[in-house]
Amino acid sequence: MSHTYTLTADANASIDTVWAAWTEEGPYEVWSYSKPGSVSIDPTPNGRYTGTVVTPDGQEFPITGRYIEVVQNELLVMGMDTPGGGEEVMRLDLVDLGDDRTRLTISQTCATKEEHDMAKEGSQMLLDSCVAFVEKA
Repeated sequence: MSHTYTLTADANASIDTVWAAWTEEGPYEVWSYSKPGSVSIDPTPNGRYTGTVVTPDGQEFPITGRYIEVVQNELLVMGMDTPGGGEEVMRLDLVDLGDDRTRLTISQTCATKEEHDMAKEGSQMLLDSCVAFVEKA
């Protein structure tokens, strides 16, 4: 049985600003809880990304993966490497709402309830942080 979640947020920011926040190293590093200097992004199909996430209590977790599908200002499908050689796939859809407003939707399907709950919590933190960042940009 698979476990899927979908999270949506509307940002008072242009779709170009939101896209840049997800696909440019400088902005991404600022809002994604990444260790300074750890982010490398190549947002092209089969391009790689790496970074080190720092939790609020100071623990560091390296993340690596690839971009599966990239449609500028519309879609990022990302595969995150998992221990044991697997891959978790996360999808980000962007919709231009007009008037410099953008809807972000993150969705992911996980194998277990535990993975689902952890991934959903992490994605909600990313979504909230990204919206706060782009609304100040």
